[in-house]
Amino acid sequence: MKTTMNVNTVVDQGKFKSFHVNIILWCLFIVLFDGYDLAINGVVLPLLMQEWGMSAVQAGMLASTALAGMMFGAMGFGMLADRIGRKKVILICVSLFSFFTFLGGFSSNPTEFAVLRFIAGLGIGGVLPNLVALTSEYAPQRLRSTLVTTMFSGYAVGGIMAALCGKWFTADFGWQIMFFIAGIPLLFIPLFWKFLPESLTFLVKANKQDQARYFLKKVDPDAQVSPDTQLVLSSNDQTQSASVKALFTENRAIGTFLFWIAFFMCLLMLYALGSWLPKLMMAAGYSLGSSLMFLMALNIGAVIGTISGGVLADRFNFKSVLIGMLIVGVLSLVGLGFNSPQPVIYLLVSLAGASSIGCSILLYSFVAQYYPVAVRSTGIGWASAIGRTGAIVGPILIGYLLGLELPHKWNFIAVAIPGVIGAIAIFFIRKAQTDEEVAALENVNKATVKTQRSYS
Repeated sequence: MKTTMNVNTVVDQGKFKSFHVNIILWCLFIVLFDGYDLAINGVVLPLLMQEWGMSAVQAGMLASTALAGMMFGAMGFGMLADRIGRKKVILICVSLFSFFTFLGGFSSNPTEFAVLRFIAGLGIGGVLPNLVALTSEYAPQRLRSTLVTTMFSGYAVGGIMAALCGKWFTADFGWQIMFFIAGIPLLFIPLFWKFLPESLTFLVKANKQDQARYFLKKVDPDAQVSPDTQLVLSSNDQTQSASVKALFTENRAIGTFLFWIAFFMCLLMLYALGSWLPKLMMAAGYSLGSSLMFLMALNIGAVIGTISGGVLADRFNFKSVLIGMLIVGVLSLVGLGFNSPQPVIYLLVSLAGASSIGCSILLYSFVAQYYPVAVRSTGIGWASAIGRTGAIVGPILIGYLLGLELPHKWNFIAVAIPGVIGAIAIFFIRKAQTDEEVAALENVNKATVKTQRSYS
């Protein structure tokens, strides 16, 4: 006799196992190089401006080419993964961004550099939503935010690695060495193929029951899964379309738009800092070497903010944690505009990293929990893609401000303003109610009114 088992329920109620550690570590490794790729801009832009004779505005536009690619990659690969599986898309994206970032080290002019960075950006933007979705999909519900943000802390670790490599190697080997290092993930493609699991949702929807049973037993070895067990998804996930239209159904339209605003503002702030912090600190009177150490402080703060933010989000209200982090970030950035002792500056930079990068990463976890599993990659992908437009604007905006040679405090205030707007957008996000929930609530209200009338 065939029995059915809801995989969402098993995963949600599961215990943390070595299988989860495997997923977290491999995804963290991939994210590490994504963070490294972001921080490359902050390291090499001052050197490229000098070598190719570019203005700050031109350098900002050059930094934004990869970010433009990330926007299209997030949109396209997010939807593709909901159709062909997350694992295949992750491998495609890693191959793209590793290979074309590596080729960027051979660029001889800004045009070649821009084209290669755009193609690399397709992979970078496409891999992030799928890593978040895959980790979130296998994580027990009580630890979901903690595990997603722990995995994503590799983003900031990659930034630390970029700052250290820039300080140690660029003087002897030139800016090119930074791009050659980015090709390392290509060597690990066979290991990703072997050790990364496929999406359970995809396997069940594609009716690949044997593979789905295998991974479900990995999640919960005690689950009573036999060869005759029919695995199913929660009803909403089983029938939900993976199209963009699904992001605006089931009363999710307002939430979707607010997430897009929040992503736009947070990524504008993040990429403005990630691309220009060394140059901003040089404008404030620090040397390039000292400025690279500020970039490292930014990412050390990001590691702490990302992990602690995930833990807090699992214990307290998600929105309150995000808004609180953004307020700390805004105050820190405003504080950087004033002359302070160097230890205070390092502290403020670390707090700015903890809030800006930590909040941006935590937003991925928030949006992953907002959408049903079946449209999760699409939802994360489009929110990330809209956010990438902010990421494109950020480096160009700061490049323009640097070109105006305003007092350096105005540069930091400009970076802080998007944090205020992002906090407001997050404040108004409400949990989406399905059509069934709305109808049930209306029936309850009608029954209440009817009862009150009968008493009156």
